[in-house]
Amino acid sequence: MLIKYRQNLGQNFLKDARALDRIVSVLEIGSKDVVVEIGPGHGELTRRILAQGPKKLVAIEKDGALIDHFLKEFLKNHANLEVVEGDALKELPKVVEGLGGEPYKLIGNIPYYITGHLLRTLGELEHKPSIITLTIQKEVALRLCATPPKMNLLSASVGIWGNGKIIRYISRKSFKPSPKVDSAILKIVPRKELVDPNYYKFIKALFGSPRKTVLNNLKALNLPKEELEKILFSIVLNPKARPQDLTIKEIKRLFILFTHN
Repeated sequence: MLIKYRQNLGQNFLKDARALDRIVSVLEIGSKDVVVEIGPGHGELTRRILAQGPKKLVAIEKDGALIDHFLKEFLKNHANLEVVEGDALKELPKVVEGLGGEPYKLIGNIPYYITGHLLRTLGELEHKPSIITLTIQKEVALRLCATPPKMNLLSASVGIWGNGKIIRYISRKSFKPSPKVDSAILKIVPRKELVDPNYYKFIKALFGSPRKTVLNNLKALNLPKEELEKILFSIVLNPKARPQDLTIKEIKRLFILFTHN
């Protein structure tokens, strides 16, 4: 069956069997596990997940043609598979709510263009997965997993709610059609704590101009310079320090102090 690739949906399908096996192995799926898959596409990951015998697999797919031509075949033989048609960014919170607090794991070879929005959605979930494995753009994965002195807005936005780790890289040649960039298998182990929505506004100011000092960037929050310096000194942080030199713990402590001022 010939299926047209829809560029507007960022469709690039991974065909490397070893890479697919490795992605699934990261989740360590057992018979009691519930798994949520984002963007199953041709079902390459879906097939491997079902082979592990999970309690339940919920696959969220936006392209109805792919559901008709690929995923419906899986539905015939797997009572533990549920397919949800729609935009993962909108459907994921609903799917998670439907689990009623039951633990789950999340996996996906996702379109590059939804990466930032998906990570934000995951960070805002009250009931987060116990483990996440995603295939994303290599450059984005490197920025997400950055530590001082290369901290950035992305690493600060994800690091507040989860620990990210790059498992391995995947050549662009392993996809069909081939994207213009290489990819990476990313593993994130979330923490249960909720993220204050104001945190994202705070780090946007903090990393507003990476070459500026923390003190100068945080002036955008409209606090007097003397008050800013007092806060920085209270956590033994040099006002001349730059945002990329801060650890997640320091950023979190800064945010807490600012929210109580």
